[in-house]
Amino acid sequence: MSAAIRSEVRKLASTRLWWILLLCMLLGVAFMTGSIGAAMAFADQLGDPDAATAAMDPAAMAAMIYALPVSFGYVFPVILGAITVTSEFRHRTIDTTLLLEPSRARVIAAKFVAVLPFAVIYAVTAMAVGVAIGAGALALADQPTLLDTADAWVAIGMGTAALAVWALVGVGFGAAITNQVVVIVALLCWTQLVEPLLRVAFAFVEPLAPVGKFLPGAAGEAIAGASFYSAAGSADLLPAWGGLLVLLAYAAIAALIGWLVTFRRDIG
Repeated sequence: MSAAIRSEVRKLASTRLWWILLLCMLLGVAFMTGSIGAAMAFADQLGDPDAATAAMDPAAMAAMIYALPVSFGYVFPVILGAITVTSEFRHRTIDTTLLLEPSRARVIAAKFVAVLPFAVIYAVTAMAVGVAIGAGALALADQPTLLDTADAWVAIGMGTAALAVWALVGVGFGAAITNQVVVIVALLCWTQLVEPLLRVAFAFVEPLAPVGKFLPGAAGEAIAGASFYSAAGSADLLPAWGGLLVLLAYAAIAALIGWLVTFRRDIG
C-alpha cells in the first residue's frame, strides 16, 4: 500500500497542473473575498442600513467573511481530486497502474491518501489569502477583525479542514466519472450554477428548505460554521460534525460507484 501511495504522490507532484490550479485558486479566492468581503464590511458606509450584513454583529460578519474561501473556492480542490483519477484514463496510464497494482480498491484508496498533502496546501493557501484580504477589508471599514480571539482561529481551522475534505470528494467523483472533460464540466456546472440556484430555490419552498442543508456545498460550509448563502436567506447549516459526515459520505458513495461500475470493468 505504501508503494502505491508513493507512486500516486509522484504522479501529482511531477505535473504542472496542480500548482497551476493552485494559482488559479489563489486569484479566484482573492477576487471573491476582496469584492464580497469589502461589500459586507462597508455595508454601513455604502448607505444600505437595511442590508442583512449591515445589521450583523461583528463576530458573525467576520466569521462569514473568513468562510468565503469555503463558499466560493472549493471548486479548485474538488477538481484537483477528480483529476488525480481522470488524468490516468485520459493519458492511458491507468493500464500500467493496474498492472503494477491489480487491486483496484487499493488504487482508489491510495489516491485518496496521496491527494491529502496537496489538499492541505490548497486549503491553507485559500484560507490564508481569504483571511488576509478579509481582515484587511474589515480593518479598512473600521470593523473588528477578531483575529485576537480563539473562536476566529477555530473557525479558520475548520474552514481549512473543509477545503481539504473537498479534494477527497473530487477523488470520489473522478472514480465515478472517469472522462476528464465530462467530470470537470459537471463539477463546474454543479458548484457554480446548479447548487447555488437549488439552495436559493429551496429556501422559498418550505417543505424543501431542510434539504438544502444536505447539499455538498452547504455541508462544506457547515464544517466552517458560516455561510454566505445562509446569510442571504438560504437554509440553516448542519452542525460541523454533520457537515463533515455528509461531505465524506458524498466522497465514499461516489468512490464506491466508481469501484463497482468503472474500476471493475476490463480496462484497455
